[in-house]
Amino acid sequence: MMHAPKLFTLFATRALALALALPLAFTSFAAHSQTGYPDKPITMVVTVPPGGAADFVARTIGEALSKQVGQSVLIENKAGASGTIATAFVAKAPADGYTMLQGAISTHGIGPHFYTKTSYDFFKDFMPLGVVAEFSLVLAVNANLPVNSVQELIDLAKKRNGQMSFATPGAGSAPHLTAELFMTEAGIKMLHVPYKGSAPAVVDVASGQVDIMFDGFPSLMPHIKSGKLRAIAAVSPKRNSLAPDLPTFAELGFPKMISSLWYMPMVPAKTPKEVVERLNQALVKSLNGTEAQKRLEAGGAQLVFGKPEDSQAYMKAEYERWGNVIKNAGISTTN
Repeated sequence: MMHAPKLFTLFATRALALALALPLAFTSFAAHSQTGYPDKPITMVVTVPPGGAADFVARTIGEALSKQVGQSVLIENKAGASGTIATAFVAKAPADGYTMLQGAISTHGIGPHFYTKTSYDFFKDFMPLGVVAEFSLVLAVNANLPVNSVQELIDLAKKRNGQMSFATPGAGSAPHLTAELFMTEAGIKMLHVPYKGSAPAVVDVASGQVDIMFDGFPSLMPHIKSGKLRAIAAVSPKRNSLAPDLPTFAELGFPKMISSLWYMPMVPAKTPKEVVERLNQALVKSLNGTEAQKRLEAGGAQLVFGKPEDSQAYMKAEYERWGNVIKNAGISTTN
């Protein structure tokens, strides 16, 4: 099984192959159009309320896909229970290509470790559509904390003997597990302060109530620009385009520190293969090299393209990787 970071090469190769194959895709679209799909609006179900990264990605992708297939893509927000309400709804929906899920690390990467008593199987009941939108995480500290580098942060954490604090959007979230991974790799201990969402967590780190946090750039950037937060390092394979001067953890000697908030559209697993293929082609055509891709990248996202099976491998690699982090950190997953 390949780890998620190693899949970037695979996705890059797939993206090139897909770009070269686009003329064939047009022919394929013409053939599929004879079947009548889609002949009515498509619904994309999102696991969170309107606003935020997941909703932004869904609406941008939905608008682009709508133009490509000639039907409306309606966004339906079904928030609650850490995404399991929306996920269960799509799992039970007709497998006809008209109901999609905005899958995420919370529903198919980390969530399966914490929510084992669901009415659906996280992997057997879903088929990803070959597009992943990633928001790499960033480590930021309160501006008054006397550190300007990862090593200075580690030294201070050791000096404070476990009393340094880190905020997260909630226990079991990607930022939480990223902080746990950091503590394991750095050999330090810090106090976990969980919140109900990123917004209140960022506010308390900016005000100095909590020392540090990992989160996506969209949440942190306003406070970084105001000078209340200081970005220390990017948790990504390469430097973030929104902060090209910010070093990555890998550059600083922490190659395992790779983490992102990722989202991928998916459909019920029994959706006909030809419908899955059409949606894959439509998504690539509507996003690869388009204004929609520029909008997503301007918001901090990186798009990777591939076949549905590539996304499936990516998803399972993330599940295994975060399972190891949970185990090594001794985090309880009882539910």
